[in-house]
Amino acid sequence: MISRRSFIMASASAIALAGSFGAFAATDARIKASPLPLRDVTLAPSIFLNAIERNRDYLLSLDPDRLLHNFHRSAGLEPKAPVYGGWEKRGIAGHTLGHYLSGLSMLWAQTGDDRVKQAIGYTVAELARCQAAHGDGYVGGTTVERDGEEVDGKIVFEEIRNGDIRTSGFDINGGWVPLYTWHKIHAGLIDAWQLAGNEQAEPVMLGLAGYLATILEGLDDEQMQRLLAAEHGGLNESYANTYALTGNDRWLTVADRIRHKAVLDPLAEGRNNLPGLHANTQIPKVIGLARLYELTGETQKADTSRFFYRTVLDHHTYAIGGNSEREHFPPPDVIAGALTDRTCEACNTYNMMKLGRHLYGWSMDPGLFDDYENMHINHIMAHQHPETGMFVYFMPMRSGSRRTYSEPTESFWCCVGSGMESHAKHGDSAYWQSADTLYTNLYMPSDVDWKMGGMSLSVRTDYPMSEDIAFTVNTAPSEERTLAFRLPGWCDAPSLAVNGDPVAVSAGGGYARITRAWQTGDTITLTLPMTLAVAPSPDEPNTVTFRHGPLVLAANLGPGAQEMTELPPALVGDDVSASLTPVAGSFATYRMTNAKPAAVTLTPFFDQYENRAAVYFPTFSEDEWSTKSEEFRAEQAAKAALEARTADVIYLGEMQPERDHDFRTNQSDVIAFGGKNGRTAWWGVGNYIEFDMAVPDGPAILQVLYWGEETDKNFDVIVDGQLIANERRKEPGKPEFVAVDYPLPQELTAGKDKVAVRFETRGSDAPVYEVRILKAEA
Repeated sequence: MISRRSFIMASASAIALAGSFGAFAATDARIKASPLPLRDVTLAPSIFLNAIERNRDYLLSLDPDRLLHNFHRSAGLEPKAPVYGGWEKRGIAGHTLGHYLSGLSMLWAQTGDDRVKQAIGYTVAELARCQAAHGDGYVGGTTVERDGEEVDGKIVFEEIRNGDIRTSGFDINGGWVPLYTWHKIHAGLIDAWQLAGNEQAEPVMLGLAGYLATILEGLDDEQMQRLLAAEHGGLNESYANTYALTGNDRWLTVADRIRHKAVLDPLAEGRNNLPGLHANTQIPKVIGLARLYELTGETQKADTSRFFYRTVLDHHTYAIGGNSEREHFPPPDVIAGALTDRTCEACNTYNMMKLGRHLYGWSMDPGLFDDYENMHINHIMAHQHPETGMFVYFMPMRSGSRRTYSEPTESFWCCVGSGMESHAKHGDSAYWQSADTLYTNLYMPSDVDWKMGGMSLSVRTDYPMSEDIAFTVNTAPSEERTLAFRLPGWCDAPSLAVNGDPVAVSAGGGYARITRAWQTGDTITLTLPMTLAVAPSPDEPNTVTFRHGPLVLAANLGPGAQEMTELPPALVGDDVSASLTPVAGSFATYRMTNAKPAAVTLTPFFDQYENRAAVYFPTFSEDEWSTKSEEFRAEQAAKAALEARTADVIYLGEMQPERDHDFRTNQSDVIAFGGKNGRTAWWGVGNYIEFDMAVPDGPAILQVLYWGEETDKNFDVIVDGQLIANERRKEPGKPEFVAVDYPLPQELTAGKDKVAVRFETRGSDAPVYEVRILKAEA
């Protein structure tokens, strides 16, 4: 047994070590290893350092007063700047500020940039000012609509206190996920305190934790479960970490009560109840369980965490390591049957990596870092544009699709928030330590200060775009130390040398360990030869993906700004394994010569930022392909006939077409599906998208392209102020685009060059992808 004081100090140190991205109490016998602190890993020039620098540019470009707008207003203080657009202009406002604090805190630990620390200090001080104005610990920025007006979201928390709890899963009493937002702020304050050393964050965080705890402690079990049916992020984890930092049993009791039994109990019994559930609602609940296991030793929590992790990785995960389709889990092993533009939500991968870190700390199973590396390189490194620093919400797996990036001040999606964190801490999982061993689990250029072992090393490599990694010992203790290097499971013939002398290693995963009295100037060279591998999809074995070592490969189908004019590539023939030929002189580049309708070149998926791409390749016999290509030619003929009738067209969700048509909106988002971008006016009443369109002489038709499954809507179609239709399609839709024609009264367009087209909500959202003005057929 250790004293309470020792426990608190060790737990606090461990959270400072790892941040809210997976805190481990290093003195706990359940934890076998812990990651090196971010401050002890300095990244050298590489794609990873570039990602951090672009993220830093973005975070420092944001005005904290705009993120604080609703917090000031809620506290009765005069806002200092207008609120941002996108999600920050909606009821979920405030979630970004929590991610912003966490991202800045990780950036401070990773880079030591004083500008970052100043932004943290200012933001926390303003939160303290808001909290003091409330006087009860509350500090929040959420809002809710009541009687047609937007009011302070604090009213929802007080209704919960009184037992008034109503939810449809993503709201509580009409407020958009207020507990989810609360968790982000709670976690952000912990990170500001522990990672950035901001002492003012501690009392603000404890006041915030106390306000919500007084509400939750007053609920009976039935009320609590009704409340937890709403998305609540990792609220159990933030309370568990608060307990670890303070030793106050109150926070542990609250954390343990935040257990959503409808989801977690079946998982505890080893049942996969995930199909149909919103993916990122569930993952943080399990991260909280993993953290509670570390603090309490309750093995069922660990078993549930392991079962969930393996179920998601083994049965619900795409080749790049991401999961979910339209944010939900499909049936198990349905992958090729769920290749759309709304696959692989970035938040899910961020959280699965976080959960995997916990599991690794318990077991030190190097296979968990095979999983982690796959997610890190193939999804997270694809998630942020390397020049603009903007983020992708869904990583589309449909062949021919392209990535849709956030806007700097008009998006603030959940995946922008988690992106602020993902790209603030690329060095946080590369190196782990136990008493006398340093484990290298990820390979990236960096300088490492292993204080516990009294050693420092430099690592230089172009991995994953190279097979070679070079280590140099800069300082070394007189005692022996062990350096352990992960040998990925995909590598069949790794090689290792110390000062040029070969060291025997085995293939097939695991660690290569070298124990010796190291000397300054010692060198270690590790080579991980990469070969081509083919993997079938579990539901359709004739649909395959390709890898080069850790890299998922994808066909470059041309610039994303260009429309697809051919079928996505397919493999025609019987020998899939012989379908790719290496391109001489180009790393991880292959030519697929037997692809139809034309040969394509495959390169790593992650860096195809501006391309349309294909990751999954169906295979056909010659006869099957002939039928497929005939269907495609018929589609192309129909498209040509449509273009001949088109007087004007706007492709919504695309910058230049929207500018060309003087696009206007009060509240809307860019969306994507089926290879097309679109716009959706926000859910509610009176939200709209509007633009001008040219009209022909004579009779005209307004043709609108909707996604077939997006039915049961309620919005008006209005042209030059005249109601044309109330869109209420009810029939079950198909997973394809549907064109709906609305004839325009001839007097409405007579004598005009253009008209204003408007879609305005009447109780739903209004998702629209493409709008045309057509000449009426004779």
